[in-house]
Amino acid sequence: MVKAKKSQLEFMETLRLFVIEVMDGFDIWSDDQLKSLKKINLGILRKNATQRHGVTRWKKGVKHPECVDDVEVVELHPRLLTDEWKPYAAWVLHHEFVHALGYFAHDSKFRALEKLWPSKESPTMGSNFTEMLRRDRATWLWVCPTCKREFPRQKQGNGKYMCKKCKQILKDVPIPASQ
Repeated sequence: MVKAKKSQLEFMETLRLFVIEVMDGFDIWSDDQLKSLKKINLGILRKNATQRHGVTRWKKGVKHPECVDDVEVVELHPRLLTDEWKPYAAWVLHHEFVHALGYFAHDSKFRALEKLWPSKESPTMGSNFTEMLRRDRATWLWVCPTCKREFPRQKQGNGKYMCKKCKQILKDVPIPASQ
């Protein structure tokens, strides 16, 4: 587990209180359930994670988690902990809290609970967040010669990949190393 800085922990604690306050307005969760969310340890993911924006980690040895007491930690990507990404960070924390409250599978019940989040814009920020993370780590762009779509990657494609939209072979374009 990555050690969070004091400022990151403070940001996450403020975020936690906000998310719990919003969830309190859903009339689904009991006061005890919402109080239990205040006991969950918060942490951060590795900064080089590009696919995962948040995760609920269960205590070792717990085969069938049943409640918040079985949660080891909820981790968020450290790049979410900024004012720019705060709306999305709140949605991700809400998503992880739904897991912590016993909804493990991303099934229809889980998605219905997830959709209770009042901001319809926040959940849509995920693809932009992923794109930003990928671009930060990329050393190559795979570029479609027809539609000019760019796919940031860490390795060359060597002509093995095609644009899903245009069916053209993607060209490798090196990204200059920043000075």
